[in-house]
Amino acid sequence: RRSNQLAHKLREQGVGPDVLVGIAMERSLEMVVGLLGILKAGGAYVPLDPEYPQDRLSYMFEDSGIALLLTQSHLHEALPIPAGLRRLDLDMVDLSGYSDANPNIDVAPLNLAYVIYTSGSTGRPKGAGNSHQALVNRLCWMQKAYGLGASDSVLQKTPFSFDVSVWEFFWPLLTGARLVMAQPGAHRDPQLLVECINHYGISTLHFVPSMLQAFMTHEAVESCVSLKRVVCSGEALPAELARQTLQRLSLIHISEPTRRRGI
Repeated sequence: RRSNQLAHKLREQGVGPDVLVGIAMERSLEMVVGLLGILKAGGAYVPLDPEYPQDRLSYMFEDSGIALLLTQSHLHEALPIPAGLRRLDLDMVDLSGYSDANPNIDVAPLNLAYVIYTSGSTGRPKGAGNSHQALVNRLCWMQKAYGLGASDSVLQKTPFSFDVSVWEFFWPLLTGARLVMAQPGAHRDPQLLVECINHYGISTLHFVPSMLQAFMTHEAVESCVSLKRVVCSGEALPAELARQTLQRLSLIHISEPTRRRGI
């Protein structure tokens, strides 16, 4: 309901198909509301990670050409927000006067869903856009291949400036599973991950293989009995690491899906 209200607010601000909206937030409920609100308004989101260096953020603000930024009030001083850029603080904005019904927006399959900037390791970062068609293709394939259900809980721990985060956000919400937001920084801390997995009964999560290796060194990983699926990407998954993971955890799947699936 809150994301619908935000979408109506964004429509007032001129957001519609292929309109880029910046979003700079820490991992939180407001982040999910913001992403859904932008998409429901017909726009495309541009993630701006507050942990990025100031010069990279400044370049992304300028290069993306966004005219509106969704953020949180406590991040103002940490962000190089250009003068004159319109801003909505989702932890402060009053949306009570807006309808909580789904906006009736005509979005075509090839309209943009998001623009995520590359690392810039071979030069300046570049904004890479992805369409609704490609995103839906990927999510439908994942559901057909791995089959989330209402009893599943998916942990969202990948920074939203990486494309893996896209399925973490939207796959569970699309299928009726539960989306659990890891606290900021938890993706780097095996102890916090173990605690989160066990507290929320996480069944599905993603690892870069090097982080999976670090996670598997923790003495309490066998306590994570709720885990059913581990998805790996970003690096090659060593066969020995896959074998050890399957041996120590009661998994249905450990997989390395190809990027040719859509995202």
